[in-house]
Amino acid sequence: MNEIDFLNWVRGPGFQIAVIIFVAGIIIRLVEILMLGRKPNLAEAKGSAMRSGLRTIFSRSIPEKSTFKRSTFVIVTGFIFHIGLLITIFFFTPHILLFKDVSGLSWPALPTPIVDAVTVVTIIALFLVLAHRMSNTVLRFLTNYEDILVWLVTILPLITGYFAFHRVGATAPTLLALHILSVELLLVLFPFTKLMHAFTIVLARWYNGAISGYRGVQS
Repeated sequence: MNEIDFLNWVRGPGFQIAVIIFVAGIIIRLVEILMLGRKPNLAEAKGSAMRSGLRTIFSRSIPEKSTFKRSTFVIVTGFIFHIGLLITIFFFTPHILLFKDVSGLSWPALPTPIVDAVTVVTIIALFLVLAHRMSNTVLRFLTNYEDILVWLVTILPLITGYFAFHRVGATAPTLLALHILSVELLLVLFPFTKLMHAFTIVLARWYNGAISGYRGVQS
């Protein structure tokens, strides 16, 4: 298989397989969570579960002053790489064209130099997050192989994408194929690792807020 055959495979069958596993995995995991259910609450409601749940989804996205003061570095770098990932995935012109081909939907893109700069900042932020985790005794003790795997499959598409755009280290077809392959690896592992929090975090926050609201407690 030459580099063109490799590129055609990852753009075709490889991508289709990865997307099927991603979508099926997400659906299965969400169904598993929803099927867990919960015992009926026979206590008298002292507040609105729905309103409190919706409020908690947004309020928990903003760290409290004490939490921010205690974990400033972690929170700031976390916001940087999450926002950076959002921008590089959804506001880079080639990515938008891909979404348009798949779903028919499109939206305005950011200028390429901005996305390029954001990519670099995001890569740096992810390396800083790992360095902080490994240098902190407690965090290093709590870190397992899945945490490292999640970090690796998150940063690889950024690095390979940057190299492909700037054509660093290999031919353009090979670099593009490696970039797409790294994205496919991320898609395949996504539903079965901690990356799944991107979907479950909203459910978890709503659930916690709803319980507190039902009891009349501020979440």
